[in-house]
Amino acid sequence: MKEYIEERAVEAARYIVEQNATVRQAAKELGISKSTVHMDGTKQNGQAGKMLH
Repeated sequence: MKEYIEERAVEAARYIVEQNATVRQAAKELGISKSTVHMDGTKQNGQAGKMLH
């Protein structure tokens, strides 16, 4: 995975966990789409269609 995508995925995951935030809230805070948060999370996790929980 490209480094910038991995960094973005980690940043989104950290925000969601630390703030007990939704994907929508994380996307808004990071200035990216909800789809990007989902895509990065599933690619980072290596499991298509499953977000990290």
